[in-house]
Amino acid sequence: MPDKIYRINMTDLKVTNEEVPEQWKGLGGRGLTSTIVAQEVKPTCHPLGKYNKLIIAPGLLTGTAAVNSGRLSAGAKSPLTGTIKESNAGGTAAQFFARLGIKALIIEGLPQKDTFYSLHVDKSGVTIQEDTEFAGKGNYEVMQMVQKKYGEKIGILSIGPAGEMRMAAANISVKDPDGTIRSLGRGGLGAVMGSKKIKFITIDDTDGPGVQIADPEKFKTASRTFAKGVIAHPVSGESLKLYGTDVLVNILNEAGGLPTENFRYGQFPGHEKISGETVYETILSRKGNPSHICHRGCVIRCSQVYNDKNGNYVTSGFEYETIWGFGANCNIDDLDIIAEADHVMDDVGVDSIETGVAMGVAMEAGIIPFGDGAGVLRLLKEIGTGTPLGRILGSGAEGVGKTYGITRVPVVKGQGLSAYDPRSIKGMGITYATSTMGSDHTAGYCVPVNILNVGGFVDPLKKEGQVELSRRLQIGTALLDSTGLCLFVAFSVLDNLDLFQAMMDMINAKYGLSMTIDNGRALGRKILRTEHEFNLAAGFTNKDDRLPEFFEEPVPPHNAVWDFTDEEIDSFWNF
Repeated sequence: MPDKIYRINMTDLKVTNEEVPEQWKGLGGRGLTSTIVAQEVKPTCHPLGKYNKLIIAPGLLTGTAAVNSGRLSAGAKSPLTGTIKESNAGGTAAQFFARLGIKALIIEGLPQKDTFYSLHVDKSGVTIQEDTEFAGKGNYEVMQMVQKKYGEKIGILSIGPAGEMRMAAANISVKDPDGTIRSLGRGGLGAVMGSKKIKFITIDDTDGPGVQIADPEKFKTASRTFAKGVIAHPVSGESLKLYGTDVLVNILNEAGGLPTENFRYGQFPGHEKISGETVYETILSRKGNPSHICHRGCVIRCSQVYNDKNGNYVTSGFEYETIWGFGANCNIDDLDIIAEADHVMDDVGVDSIETGVAMGVAMEAGIIPFGDGAGVLRLLKEIGTGTPLGRILGSGAEGVGKTYGITRVPVVKGQGLSAYDPRSIKGMGITYATSTMGSDHTAGYCVPVNILNVGGFVDPLKKEGQVELSRRLQIGTALLDSTGLCLFVAFSVLDNLDLFQAMMDMINAKYGLSMTIDNGRALGRKILRTEHEFNLAAGFTNKDDRLPEFFEEPVPPHNAVWDFTDEEIDSFWNF
């Protein structure tokens, strides 16, 4: 049974079932979302207006037996950056879409009626219905209500109050196998979903056609090779499983690249209190779960379930970026406050990276002092209730900086930098500057090579080789984001080219293709070019590929500075 695309027109509340165009058949995940956005969305349109579209697509390998293949991509023109945007997350929805034989949902138009709707996806197609009882509710309550109404095995995508209010930092929440929350986090895609007046989407894969494999034996052989390689690697098979992504706190602090107090310093005196090792010990002492999955088939298990002092659930997927954003960045060393902040953001529905950076800028502005954990929790709740200050904070770091006349605002193309100082880890600086989606660390994650000696080594404090490194990783990541595989398999792929071949073999076996590694890289380059051309048509130029000027200041302890010339940055696109 061939895959299909469902087009949901929210203006006339009609759904059409379309065959997949030939040019889209070899695409999935980010490759498909960015291609559809580039072909169907006016680059100059208002991101919350009638011409923008929200695209939701599983990856090329999603729903198969390939390990860590449960990622779901969402794409649109971003209300935060004005650029093209793709965000991906784990959870159950991606695999459900794949098992239903759905290549993508294309959600377009704006409703004529001022009310909220829900979409219900199953083997029969997509139905739209008015759902006012869920409006205004947080994601946790929505997840509980939807599961009670439709069953616990249902897949769910939802937005919180921030998405309903169309805040630029709003995300889309995704139910994971335990009923907790993952996030399609960056770029404000929750605001796009809110502009379409869709509160939630359910996915029921009961009696779906399942995932078809063209060559099952070849797929089985390749998937076993791939799984063994991911499990055998010391990072993807050991460190992340033991300490989660927060294992990076002490590592980055030692390297002088842990941004502290709104990127003023490269080391945080309280780093031990918020480190992965401390998170691990705290979780164990409170009978949480230090090794949790965000989707079925995950062998890395970098997620965790964090409980409070009484053993009650607070949050899961307690990530390094969030712990950094409200920890070192805000000068807070209390894990319980940071965990509570994560819980509130999941419920309200805002990106924890963007909001963490925005909170640092708010502290820079004197709204609350650095280190004020109670103040952070109070301000996050204001985002949820939509007070004037809450709406400013929910607009992201750049919006806070403009409102309060602050120049120390760590953003590129309107999106906040994440947990790696670009002066001390220069490869990350090139990625921040040149990413097609604003400063996105995942777009070309140079930390393995700059810091961990994975896939080689390029000195993080020197300019040499950084442009080439970021380019290579951004091309590879564009491909990886199209497969539905978790980014963290890249640690093993970087160290073992045989796993890159196994990944291509899995794609070939699923679709009956004969792609080579070079073909895979060519696809990555094509995706980047497609995204870049959309941004150029939207009005962006090479002058937007720049870091804020305050990064010319030296950052302790290395007193490193951002010292790339415009010409060196622009050379990124020479491919």
